[in-house]
Amino acid sequence: MRPLPGRPFPLGATPGPYGTDFAIWGGQADGLDLLLYDAVDDDRPARTFTLDPRLHRTGRYWHVHVPDARHGQLYGWRARGPHDPARGARFDADKLLLDPYARCVAMPTGYSRAAAALPGRNDGVACKAVVADPARYDWEGDAPLGRPFAQTVIYELHVGGFTRHPSSGVAPDKRGSYAGLVEKIPYLVELGITAVELLPVFAFDPHDAPPGLVNHWGYAPISFFAPHGGYAARGMPPVAALDEFRDMVKALHRAGIEVILDVVYNHTAEGGDDGPTISWRGLDDGAYYLHDAQGRYADYSGCGNTLNANHAVVRRMIRDSLHWWVQVMHVDGFRFDLASILSRDAAGRPLPDPPVLADIDTDPVLAGTKLIAEAWDAGGLYQVGRFAGERWKEWNGCFRDDVRAFVRGDAGMVRRLADRVLGSPDLYGERPREPAQSINFVTCHDGFTLADLVSHDRKHNEANLEGNRDGSDHNLSWNCGIEGPTDDAGVNALRERQARNLLAITLLSLGTPMLLMGDEIGRTQLGNNNAYCQDNEISWLDWRGVERHAGLLRFVRGLIRIRFVRESVRFEHQLTLAEVMSHAHVQLHGVQLDRPDHSHESHSLAITASSLSGSLLMHFALNAWWHPLDFDLPALPAWATGQGGWRRVIDTSRPSPGDLCLPPGAESVTGSTHRVGPRSVVMLIAGALPTDADTAPAARAAAARPPDAA
Repeated sequence: MRPLPGRPFPLGATPGPYGTDFAIWGGQADGLDLLLYDAVDDDRPARTFTLDPRLHRTGRYWHVHVPDARHGQLYGWRARGPHDPARGARFDADKLLLDPYARCVAMPTGYSRAAAALPGRNDGVACKAVVADPARYDWEGDAPLGRPFAQTVIYELHVGGFTRHPSSGVAPDKRGSYAGLVEKIPYLVELGITAVELLPVFAFDPHDAPPGLVNHWGYAPISFFAPHGGYAARGMPPVAALDEFRDMVKALHRAGIEVILDVVYNHTAEGGDDGPTISWRGLDDGAYYLHDAQGRYADYSGCGNTLNANHAVVRRMIRDSLHWWVQVMHVDGFRFDLASILSRDAAGRPLPDPPVLADIDTDPVLAGTKLIAEAWDAGGLYQVGRFAGERWKEWNGCFRDDVRAFVRGDAGMVRRLADRVLGSPDLYGERPREPAQSINFVTCHDGFTLADLVSHDRKHNEANLEGNRDGSDHNLSWNCGIEGPTDDAGVNALRERQARNLLAITLLSLGTPMLLMGDEIGRTQLGNNNAYCQDNEISWLDWRGVERHAGLLRFVRGLIRIRFVRESVRFEHQLTLAEVMSHAHVQLHGVQLDRPDHSHESHSLAITASSLSGSLLMHFALNAWWHPLDFDLPALPAWATGQGGWRRVIDTSRPSPGDLCLPPGAESVTGSTHRVGPRSVVMLIAGALPTDADTAPAARAAAARPPDAA
């Protein structure tokens, strides 16, 4: 059947009752062809439609209606125009181009990144877009959860690595898939986390890696709309990834767990000047990317190119992508990788009020979503504490570094640690900020795991085949006396205590805590702190750790339960950081009351605070010294003394299960001082003690309701 003119909006492929509308921004292109394929490996199209600019172009938008194109149809584009990189034009009429708005992407078995960078046609080894009808899914009443940050504990995980290990217990055809993650939801619920932050699930190029390795993390996007097909259960057609992803979201929501996506709007898999032509480069290189004065790609991402995020067309694409994931895929929020890049103008200079960030910050569709910025980039722009906009929370790299340094035993860290534990007022105190502004973490995908942080003084990235040059050398780690695995019982006990110290500080500090997948069961990457290209047991979660590190797992579960004492957090999301500090009557101490020791050689800090309701008192003592210290205890009011006085709920110097005891089993503490063991953390509570049932995941879900529903 003959194609019809179609419409310039909406962009992408939009199926309807009588066929499919295809629309695309053509930029500087002189002409466009739409190609339809019968199979993903076909090296020639079944049909080609050469668009007539008199009928199929409106401004720079090209559009066509194909009457018999339906859900599941494979397609791609070819663009004709000048090849003049100095002027932002890199057209190659031989290359099959992905639709930037493709809702589904199919990757052929012989996919070749190299062929997309060499002369000649590449149809048979290029990814193809797939027409997808989003209405063909029943959400069964599902909607994003909308939980306040104050009641959020984030768990950063990799969809593939979470269940790919044989020990996961997931069926072989579901390992490493969205469906495999669903099978592990009971584990996440029992752990107590409230949100998963998924490493990139946008369709990405696994071949964007050193020869012989694969891109495992996924920071190499080839689409901003399509879920990665490699995470669909094996043997499924390409469009099945859409439904399997939504099945996962729906199942997580039913369990009370939000879904946050790690989104990459700072660069693409097309790389640098010698990179492949996959999509945007072949449509309007000058609009989509930043360039220097000679037309070379500006690289603020460390990945070869940088998206021109504040160009009108790119801004619209980013906003449309976010709308798609919220409205159609029901995700709850986004963590923006290298978000500071989004503040750069066409010349790479930081803007005081970046248009794209203002778009996102004020967009009504995104009003209920979580927005988290990694507030730095690879070009040296560091904006932690001063990221643009009102709604953005920030990955707090200062929290990571300062807590690591204090626990390691570095000198001069007490004053900085106090700021981090109290929500980083030095960073977030100038503007009215809620206490959850800071995303607190000590480990994430990028760097050492927790087990490696306490087992290695230096990185061991030889498996990445870059001569151990890749990955950060600034790890603030300590091997506790021996590099790597050891049978020394004393060293292993110290490592376990250090790990518990780091976890306790992260989960009990003001802010929003984030845990890295597997830290709760001792996951190791064998000292590799940049395992982006290791799709193997180096990166996969070994589920045997559930038994091997049962004590650590129990400790983390208990920490999360303690965090969700409802009297402490019920209204916290309505208060600013300053108000919480005031309402909680926070007092800082050293080993002596009201005398915090900020001297260079100090390694101790104590903090006393009340819950916001005033019915619970909490006292924290942190000792990073290598000898025990006796800390003065605050005197208790009569009402707290009458309810049993101080009780010890955490003491990381004690072996499991004595390291954490929830009420009513928490031991009473008497006397005016309390001895805190070397390199350990103690938490005492007094007053209306919560029961284990009050702090269990079910109670946590109830506490997540709005205040007027409580």
